[in-house]
Amino acid sequence: MKRRKEEKKETETPRFFFCIEEPNPSKGCVSNQFHRPLNETPGFRSLCDVSSSKKGVPLRQQDHRCISGNLLFSRSELPFFRFGKMPSESDKWGWKHVSVFGGFDKGSGTKRWKCNHCNIRYNGSYSRVRAHLLGFTGLGVKSCPAIDGSLREAFHNLDEERLARKTKRISGCEKPGKHLRTSQPNLIRGLKTIKKEDVDDIVARFFYAGGLNVNIVNSPYFHEMAKAIAAFGPGYGPPSTHELSDYFLSKERKRIEKAMALIRESLPHTACSILCLNRREGSLSGPSVTIFVSSPRGLMFLKEVNTNEGDRANNLFTEVLDDAIMEVGSTNVLQIISHPGAASESSDSYKLSKFPRIFWSPCTLHSIRLLMEYIAEMEWIKSVVLCAKEIEQRIQTYQHSSLLKITPLKEIFHSVSAKLAPSFCLVHRIFELKQALKDLVVSEEWKQWKITTKEDTINIEAAILGDDFWGKANLLLQLFEPFLNLLATLNIAKSVMGDVYYWRFQALEAVKSKGIDDCVLNQLDVLIENRWDMLFSPLHAAGYMLNPRYFGRSQTKDKTVMRGWKATLERYEHDSAARRVLREQLSLYCRLEGPLGEEDAVDCRDKMDPVVWWENFGFETPHLQTLAIKILSQVSCVAMCQGNWQDADYPCREKTYGLGVGRVEDLVFVRNNLKLQSLRNGNSSSPSTQRNEDSREY
Repeated sequence: MKRRKEEKKETETPRFFFCIEEPNPSKGCVSNQFHRPLNETPGFRSLCDVSSSKKGVPLRQQDHRCISGNLLFSRSELPFFRFGKMPSESDKWGWKHVSVFGGFDKGSGTKRWKCNHCNIRYNGSYSRVRAHLLGFTGLGVKSCPAIDGSLREAFHNLDEERLARKTKRISGCEKPGKHLRTSQPNLIRGLKTIKKEDVDDIVARFFYAGGLNVNIVNSPYFHEMAKAIAAFGPGYGPPSTHELSDYFLSKERKRIEKAMALIRESLPHTACSILCLNRREGSLSGPSVTIFVSSPRGLMFLKEVNTNEGDRANNLFTEVLDDAIMEVGSTNVLQIISHPGAASESSDSYKLSKFPRIFWSPCTLHSIRLLMEYIAEMEWIKSVVLCAKEIEQRIQTYQHSSLLKITPLKEIFHSVSAKLAPSFCLVHRIFELKQALKDLVVSEEWKQWKITTKEDTINIEAAILGDDFWGKANLLLQLFEPFLNLLATLNIAKSVMGDVYYWRFQALEAVKSKGIDDCVLNQLDVLIENRWDMLFSPLHAAGYMLNPRYFGRSQTKDKTVMRGWKATLERYEHDSAARRVLREQLSLYCRLEGPLGEEDAVDCRDKMDPVVWWENFGFETPHLQTLAIKILSQVSCVAMCQGNWQDADYPCREKTYGLGVGRVEDLVFVRNNLKLQSLRNGNSSSPSTQRNEDSREY
């Protein structure tokens, strides 16, 4: 009886696996017996597992199992056995930062745990704990939101130290290359112990050998790629050129198109603008027009058309623009914005006839440039500008012949890039040098130079030494400065329809406050009035009238604003009854009737986004609400994408010639949309993208 109890007790003893010998680096054998319960080291099987094998099949053919002494293990487990003892759980630093509630199966590495930092619960092994704390993705867990950059960097250091210890154990037990089969270079074989400086050398060498733009290192996609490869490990092999130009390219385009489809769901509510950006050197080589779609959810690239086609360029642009409008939906497009004088301008009348409800709007930034130059063409201003040009030319000639003589003027008269008002910048430069120029023309150097030159200097000397030129130059600066100073606060690239009207009225008020002669002010007022309708879309007038931030500025008494409002209604609604409803509802808005005049509505005029304001308080004037939301959701110029869109550095243009036309178009489509996505995730490039930060899906 006592013997039976002892046998029963013996059978209930936990199974152990036995290793007769420890690993020997010189022989590859083992020595010194040690015991470890099977449930402490997942993956090893004892001899008891032999009973579960298939009968009649040699043991060597069953899952490639190997027997050594009293230990049975599979061939996939053999390297770990040869390396020595499995790393203990205490070496895994991540367990100290989670609370474990228990495991699923006895001997399983899968556990229930909760992060001590964010209190989120997960099920999984240590690999998920590590990914959660280090910020890795793709393992079924999210990056811990409660860990800041400094703490995460400390975790990375702990993990690198652990990997270094593990690598040291492995390298001390096994001859290099004996059991690790890989086709990678020897350098990659020791990747976990390589210094960061050595890795940087390899990355830099890749850039130099491929002739790549070094600015790529600033791309978030480059950093994402580097982290993904590091997480996968040294066994990663990159896709082939065929896969990159075929399967993965098509896959990425489908992903982007799916995201764009989600954006388009909002267009019936907000409408959109089609932007036509002209470039001298496009992605497809040669001059081109790039077509974007702008909506409150962001900027999307649609197409690019090469305009280097001679007489056919205009027709080609018209066809591509037609396709773009139909792709987005003609009822979803409120306006087309382009530079006047481009290939798109010749299609103006055609578009107005085919799509009569779509507005053709000049780029606001370009229109402001033209307006500034029209002001410079006023009779008395023109003479000042011409005199300033003559002074600059004579001084430059003098400087050229006096290279050995150092004067303060040499650094002043370098070419200046004046985007908005080159005439103003010219006069401003000359005015800043007033005293220096007066001293120069009476100097001995100047007198000696006049003897040796054929240049006529009498007029510029009289202008510099007299008071008439400087008086008119000062008046010109007083006229221009308010316009240009306010442009800095307007931020045209991020302005919406209607902001330019407020800029105009503010600038005129600032000019009048300077005490300028009424005759000059009248000339300026008449010039702006006559040129305004030609330079700016009527949507600006409607936007200025419907923007709650500008409420109460006597818009209904301004003939320019009312003229633009009338033109907007006639194009937006062809039915007279519908236009009458809009006019009646505008009166309700102006009289503050219903919800439009409630305390919250009045208080939130300048505190809410204009579109959000109409969504909250315009429900009793639905037709006007719809129009206001569509107009105030639009941008006003192509500068929102032009500033960050220089394709002259397109690094792989010459490489695309080996691809078919369809693949080249796919590559351009994917590249441009990924670039826009990167800009949105970093610094927003459009005002509309700032309105729905949380609703971006693309």
